[in-house]
Amino acid sequence: MPALIRTRRLLVTSGFVAMALAMSGPAYAEKGFGGTDGETQKANAGKDGTVSVTVGGVVFDRSKNGSGTSAGALTSSTSWTPPPCWYAPKYTPEQLQKTMEPVWEAGSTGYEWDAKQRDRYVNGKPYKDFNKDKTGKGYFWDSFVDEDFPPGWDACTEEPFWVDQGDPPPADIQNAVTPEILAELAYAEIRVPSTKVTLAPAAATKVNLPTWAWLDVADFKPVSVTASVPVIGITATATARPKSLRIEPGNKDAVTYPASGVCEADGDRIGEPYAKGKADRTPPCGVRYLRSSGDGTYPLQATVTWEIDWTGSGGAGGDLPDGTFGATQDVVVQEIQAVNR
Repeated sequence: MPALIRTRRLLVTSGFVAMALAMSGPAYAEKGFGGTDGETQKANAGKDGTVSVTVGGVVFDRSKNGSGTSAGALTSSTSWTPPPCWYAPKYTPEQLQKTMEPVWEAGSTGYEWDAKQRDRYVNGKPYKDFNKDKTGKGYFWDSFVDEDFPPGWDACTEEPFWVDQGDPPPADIQNAVTPEILAELAYAEIRVPSTKVTLAPAAATKVNLPTWAWLDVADFKPVSVTASVPVIGITATATARPKSLRIEPGNKDAVTYPASGVCEADGDRIGEPYAKGKADRTPPCGVRYLRSSGDGTYPLQATVTWEIDWTGSGGAGGDLPDGTFGATQDVVVQEIQAVNR
């Protein structure tokens, strides 16, 4: 396909992404289904405490998400990533007409392209008069793009296509919203709490003395995000559950408990809080430094792995790749001072 024709096609079929980028840079706002300013809502969501937001024709309920200023997004433990673009209901016949006709009248995409579009949506090849005779019986679907423009964001180049209400999208359309695609999009919206671990002793650990480490049970409970497309009645919920904690001491002269440095979740907790009387015990999760940090600190890295599963409309469900989220905290390690009398 000639480069010019492909560029023109992308302008029309991906919500005029390229045109918007040229005009306003990366912070463009793409209109969602029914005229919703989806990208603007996504940019504001979280900053103002919003728990429900419509993005790219999809409604996300984040009321059961992780919270706090240090909460963050998961990174897949594999090469898998959520869809960078997807298709969802975007236009009624009248809305598509109001979107297309000004572009044709402006002539910015060229006579040849405009003529093909008129044939497609007006002259019955395959749609006649924007399918107005089916108003209320379906929607034109179009592509939406992840606002961060990850690799593959420009892969959804199908022209807007019609889907009757109650029918699935064409089988050859990749990334058309289904419960599974919604679950994958919900994955990207999950936020998990900070992974700062509690250490005992808290102020400064000592050389050769085990330091206990654990996570606050109140924070480390399952979190979830639900994604739905109300106009076609499909939904999916992705749920993240804490699976394990990996401790990396930040210095090679250290011993971790267990030796692997990975503390598995035990029921609703990871690690065990230190309590009086446990001083002579080996912590189930922790670290023992063999060298003082001197006048500085060691950067202890704590990374939590979360396992993800999903459930959706019609009894659908399954697993998604584990996700990780980590943080670094400074640890002071002091020498034990002996006093001779």
